[in-house]
Amino acid sequence: MLLGLITLLQDSLLLPKADTVAQGVNAAAQAADKHISLLELLKNGGVLMIPLGLLSLIAVFVFVERWLTISKAGKIEDNFMPMIRDQIMNGNVQAARSLAKNTNSPIARMIDKGIQRIGKPIENIERSMENVGKLEVYRMEKNLVILSIIAGIAPMFGFLGTIAGMIQTFFNISITSDITLGTIAGGIYVKMITSATGLIIGIISFIGYSFLNAQIDKVVNKMETASSEFIDILQEPTR
Repeated sequence: MLLGLITLLQDSLLLPKADTVAQGVNAAAQAADKHISLLELLKNGGVLMIPLGLLSLIAVFVFVERWLTISKAGKIEDNFMPMIRDQIMNGNVQAARSLAKNTNSPIARMIDKGIQRIGKPIENIERSMENVGKLEVYRMEKNLVILSIIAGIAPMFGFLGTIAGMIQTFFNISITSDITLGTIAGGIYVKMITSATGLIIGIISFIGYSFLNAQIDKVVNKMETASSEFIDILQEPTR
């Protein structure tokens, strides 16, 4: 009679029975055992993962190429300007120009233009050096806009893939009338892979674009400093 009362209370309170608990534990264990590799996850993203992959490769190539170029542009010997100053103060302008001409750097090319204009008004020299500086900055910024474009369109491609996948999922539901949670969730998580991938590519591209712009600003600051120092050298004999 006591056992019957316990069974009745269990049924009335909807307490889980031993076999139900065991089934739940087994289901949880099976779910924990299931995993998916990153490569397989990316494959499930659909056909729009192809342009996203191409965009990521382009972004990496542009970033590395520009970073190497900008890093090289910012390197110059610490004694470059002191040597230019010594040559000019000694009246050996040709040696100063030879030094600037044989130094592969935007700063050296800008100083070389200033040396070529020695003897002309300071305003003309400054203007000539400024024009060369603008050309050098343009060379450093070349193709940098590609990273900005990728940062903008990669998330759009991702959202497009998700929307297309959602349309396909709901179309399948309308055909099969299968509206179970497992079917819907499975279709949604697969189609959101493109959104996540697009956002990651966009964020990384934007960070790379901002980083390279910061490096260009550093080079520009060095060029401005060298330009001011060169003008001071030209004006020093007249002080």
